[in-house]
Amino acid sequence: MKYNVIIADDHLVVREGLKLIIETNDNFQVIGEAANGEETLSLLESLTPDVILMDLNMPKMSGLETIKELKERNINIPVVILTTYNEDELMINGLELGAKGYLLKDTGREHLFRTIESAIRGDTLLQPEMMARLLAARNKRHDEQDTSAEKLLISEKERIVIQAIARGYRSKEIAADMGISERTVKAHLTNIYNKLGVDSRSQAVAVAIERGIVQRDLRKE
Repeated sequence: MKYNVIIADDHLVVREGLKLIIETNDNFQVIGEAANGEETLSLLESLTPDVILMDLNMPKMSGLETIKELKERNINIPVVILTTYNEDELMINGLELGAKGYLLKDTGREHLFRTIESAIRGDTLLQPEMMARLLAARNKRHDEQDTSAEKLLISEKERIVIQAIARGYRSKEIAADMGISERTVKAHLTNIYNKLGVDSRSQAVAVAIERGIVQRDLRKE
């Protein structure tokens, strides 16, 4: 079975480069390309991708606007944002809207495939250096705000779970590491969602970053 991919980016060279890389893997095929959000939504009228690779800054309709529109239309197609090194605030906004992950436009082939596969599974996979940047952006935004009261909303076990999610671990791996059942991990996740007012892992990670719950050591061991 091949997974279908749509690439949305206003730069032809980026689209063509990603397409060449993606189609070296027999598990994926690019079924559509778009130069802006409007074209992306138009493609979805006739195509059903398993994942969309979405640039943040596009003319006519940006990536963030498109993600928001997908959410409003209840179109539950995983989105992975294509980003550069100067879009940290936009990346946080994208996570809050439900994006499943981020890819730097010069990312390596293997990480590209791992991120796409993770998004299709419904997981969130973020590179450690990307998470460090998001944390730095959060610290800059909130350097004069006291988030200690917000941190108290999350129990220590819940903090461990959301930290592991941010590092790319799956529920089964978290359960094994904590010595609890996968069902208990999912119960912790439900509590986290309720406390943070979110309904997905990616949104939970975004809010955890915002509130300083996720710490800086984010390397998956």
